[in-house]
Amino acid sequence: MALKPTIYKLNISLSDLDKNYYDTLPLTIARHPSETLERMMARVLAYCINAREHLAFTKGLSEAEEPDIWRRSLDNQLLLWIDLGEPAADRIKKATRLAQTVKVYSFNSKSDVWWQQSQAKFKQLSASVYRFQWQDIQSLARLVERTMEFSVTISDDSAHIAAELGECEVAWTVLQASS
Repeated sequence: MALKPTIYKLNISLSDLDKNYYDTLPLTIARHPSETLERMMARVLAYCINAREHLAFTKGLSEAEEPDIWRRSLDNQLLLWIDLGEPAADRIKKATRLAQTVKVYSFNSKSDVWWQQSQAKFKQLSASVYRFQWQDIQSLARLVERTMEFSVTISDDSAHIAAELGECEVAWTVLQASS
């Protein structure tokens, strides 16, 4: 019998000071049995950074042909493709043909090695690539509860997160801006 996903209910008070965007995001997240808490929270953070109307989580790890997060127009055009982790350049090349905007957020301890090996191939692609600091993502994962309320304040290239179990700051680096 296959393992079922673990469901998390998050109520996020989002303040993006850079975009002057403020919202309350009631999110229900399905964490795939093979997904770590760190990866799930990197998905949530990427969602917050890109929050706007019609942004949605996909089936993610359960569906290899979909990104982790996408935004579609009312006529179903793929406007934004967001992948988490260290995807292959070929996958992102395909994504750039399908979506108007493509973003990658790497987050784990192998990100530096992955970027060194992939950078030349990514330079040829119209995709933005960001790296969350691994220690910051680990700190964020320690704040997680199955049902939780927290606030996310985004300013410059960092997010301050406050939850019942504590606070942390997650910074990110722009490795490549879309051309």
